[in-house]
Amino acid sequence: MTSPVAGLLLAAGAGRRFGGPKALVEVDGEPLVLRALRTLAAAGCAPVLVVVGAAADEVRALLPDPARAVLAEDWATGMGASLRAGLAALDNTEHTVAALVHLVDLPWAGPDIVARVAAHASAETVARAAYDGVPGHPVLLGRRWWGEIAGAARGDRGARDWLATRADLTLIECGDLGSGRDVDRPGDLAGPA
Repeated sequence: MTSPVAGLLLAAGAGRRFGGPKALVEVDGEPLVLRALRTLAAAGCAPVLVVVGAAADEVRALLPDPARAVLAEDWATGMGASLRAGLAALDNTEHTVAALVHLVDLPWAGPDIVARVAAHASAETVARAAYDGVPGHPVLLGRRWWGEIAGAARGDRGARDWLATRADLTLIECGDLGSGRDVDRPGDLAGPA
């Protein structure tokens, strides 16, 4: 039996601004992909699928269960491709009512943040974490919307344009639990400001 909330970890990017795939970058001796995978599992997400693209073989080799990797064939076109590939793979899961979409480059969004957002899961959910009122990740997408989101996901914007049209989007404040700041460049690894 799976959880009603599946984790969808987007880890396919080439990390152009960083200088290489961020999934392989280490923080405190742990690759970001494993840190994010551990975060999703600790928050109760199951199954957790990892969308890979750039350095797919190296990222897959790090995973405790390489079968949970989903290859986004057109990953180089942007996050939209990763989101489409991940949602398509989750479409085959039973008992899953929502997908919690997490990004590999958010090392300071811990399990308590993911669990707080996941607690709002339903097939109708459209929710995302906010940090001091600023929308961020993770994003929780009810199963009812997966096809619509996949159809709208393009380029590096992922579900951003689709979410912008939603009057029913719920922001879940998480600034008291951590930072939603991402890692774009090596200097960002020093931690949240």
